[in-house]
Amino acid sequence: MNTAEHTPLWIRGARVIDPSIGRDDARGEVFAKDGRFVDKLSKSDQARAQVIDAAGLILAPGFVDLNCRLGEPGRGARESIRAGTLAAAAGGFTSVVTMPDSLPAADNVGTIQLIRELCERDASVRVLPAGTLTKGHEGKALAPIGSLKKAGVVAVTDTTSGVQNNEIMRRALEYAAMFDLVVLDHCQDSSMTDGAQMHEGAWSLRLGLRGYPRAAEEIVVSSDCVLAGLTKARIHLQHLSSGGSADIVRRAKAAQASVTAEVSALHLLLTDAALAQYDTCLKLNPPLREEADRQALIAALVDGTIDAICSDHSPCTATEKDCEFDLAPFGAATLETAFSAAYEAIVADGHADLNLLLQRLTCGPARALGLDAGTLRIGGHADLVLIDPKATWKPSAKTLLSNSGNNPLLGRTLKGRIRSTFVGGKLVTKDGQPAK
Repeated sequence: MNTAEHTPLWIRGARVIDPSIGRDDARGEVFAKDGRFVDKLSKSDQARAQVIDAAGLILAPGFVDLNCRLGEPGRGARESIRAGTLAAAAGGFTSVVTMPDSLPAADNVGTIQLIRELCERDASVRVLPAGTLTKGHEGKALAPIGSLKKAGVVAVTDTTSGVQNNEIMRRALEYAAMFDLVVLDHCQDSSMTDGAQMHEGAWSLRLGLRGYPRAAEEIVVSSDCVLAGLTKARIHLQHLSSGGSADIVRRAKAAQASVTAEVSALHLLLTDAALAQYDTCLKLNPPLREEADRQALIAALVDGTIDAICSDHSPCTATEKDCEFDLAPFGAATLETAFSAAYEAIVADGHADLNLLLQRLTCGPARALGLDAGTLRIGGHADLVLIDPKATWKPSAKTLLSNSGNNPLLGRTLKGRIRSTFVGGKLVTKDGQPAK
């Protein structure tokens, strides 16, 4: 991926917000040259710069997504790196961490090199691969974590398979810590969720679907926090869905455990009541839960217990989702709508201001993994977004850039719109479409 734009960039008139450095200018200016932010441009650079008047818009660092899938290699029918990264840019994400449950699994150097080569050729944003924690993400034998780190992975995880054996998880955490890698964990006790289709509660009973209890998540969240304290390794808990999980993480952080956590935008916006019409696009893992859980997750996001908002982009084809509910695969395509969903749930509903939301989308996730991203600091990558917080829009299958067919927010009026996304100072998308 060659994103560096050699034409200097000068954006003026926007409200500039960068939580990483405490910047909030009512009418600020941002400059970029050779793909990096600079303090100012010389007169000669100003004369040839691309000048953008962004009055009425918010300028913020490009978003960082710690949990998405881009289809390739092996699942190109669901998504491609070309389409998926354009979708990421349209949603404001300039750095994305891809999960390793590709075909073949990203448990070896060869697959990581293949992913990097595909991204170099096709990606429009910065793609940061994660490797598996165990071979084939089967939870049995440890993957060659040291070799994966040398190949360029930024974290290790067994994704939705999870490691079901605590002794293996302990050794994996110790091994990952030797290479200063964060372990990402999808918290699910599989013995409690066999055949589960949605959250276990009144709606699962009403719809006649087997439920996924909160305890199946909370048990693993609790054990992960204990193991983080034991091993002193860094662990990041993926897409929490239970209010009880948030309480466990809050206590672990108070005890100085090296734990961070994320929540998906859909879990901030919707509850299990949204499944009343058996919409398979809302069949998620972890599932949407009750209003009390949603409110608890929002509170945890606001007080800092939860560090990041993720897209949890899990593309499927429309055909795969067009079937009986219990036969449909889990997952929703969310890259292009994640910001608007989170904006509506957090800012528009009055729970917090835009600064906090942007913090959880930029420097929050970047710090969780120690990434050089999510900031407007001088010398950093010139990755930024322009946001119209007053805009409303309706996502449409005809205009979304993702190849997937399972965005559950199609046709819904959303608040807040990404107007432009720049990567390395280069305009990638404008108003949800590839830049010309």
